Amino acid sequence: MTRVAAVDCGTNSIRLLVADADPATGELVELDRRMTIVRLGQGVDRTGRLAPEALQRTFAACREYAGIIKEHGAQRLRFVATSASRDAENRDEFVRGVLDILGVEPEVISGDQEAEFSFTGATKELAGRDHLAKPYLVVDIGGGSTEFVVGDDHVRAARSVDIGCVRMTERHLIRDGAVTDPPSEEQIAAMRADIDAALDLAGETVPLREARTLVGLAGSVTTVSAIAQELPEYDSAAIHHSRVSREKVREITDWLLRSTHAERAAVPSMHPGRVDVIGAGALVLLSIMERIGAEEVVVSEHDILDGIAWSVA
Repeated sequence: MTRVAAVDCGTNSIRLLVADADPATGELVELDRRMTIVRLGQGVDRTGRLAPEALQRTFAACREYAGIIKEHGAQRLRFVATSASRDAENRDEFVRGVLDILGVEPEVISGDQEAEFSFTGATKELAGRDHLAKPYLVVDIGGGSTEFVVGDDHVRAARSVDIGCVRMTERHLIRDGAVTDPPSEEQIAAMRADIDAALDLAGETVPLREARTLVGLAGSVTTVSAIAQELPEYDSAAIHHSRVSREKVREITDWLLRSTHAERAAVPSMHPGRVDVIGAGALVLLSIMERIGAEEVVVSEHDILDGIAWSVA
């Protein structure tokens, strides 16, 4: 066993996994997994820069994670940064801050690398489940981008497109500096058109309709599952490998896009940081399911973070 730490810093959240990994057996024993909403991508789509307050929130989370990594005595650490820091003009400021706090330089990976890690993390433990037909389509709906990966035991094709829940919210659902609550039919239609265009782009590289099993990752998908199950609180064990039908996803998406901030915030399994962006994330998921004709999505709590941990091990 090798004790490893993995950090995934995305557009909306930063997450930590500390685990004991045994590459010989394929076993990953989780010691600590946590997530903090930092909204690093705040305004990046509009300004092209990481906001000072977003950097401070992210650095505060890094300091907390540094203590946890030290406490567990992890031997190796890998810090991967995704869409927001890839797009920003001032990403060097972000890199220096992380290096000072955690002692490692964040790797601002490409969308293709991001997709590879997501696929490994999501599918490594599905191999023995004969009832799940291959090939898999792994879809990782992040804050700034969504990754599409088709593969059997290994990746066959991958593509990252810019339709994350934060990016779609900022691009289509904000008026006069605030999220429209609820959005108009015109706003929803414009967002859907943007998503459909991105799906066309993804389909040029990834054979989306060849997939036999859709595996959905990240906070938008797991929150939809929690709502579908009417969980009294967020419960990773209940969410992991749950299945949600397309009709249920459509019902939840319709409600989310027509609800008020207060109604969404009252959902007991809803993380406060997702209240304003969950409608956009759910619409991305629904659009994907409609495009490929998926009757259900298999929800995974294991994702890019687990893939990063395996790459370290």
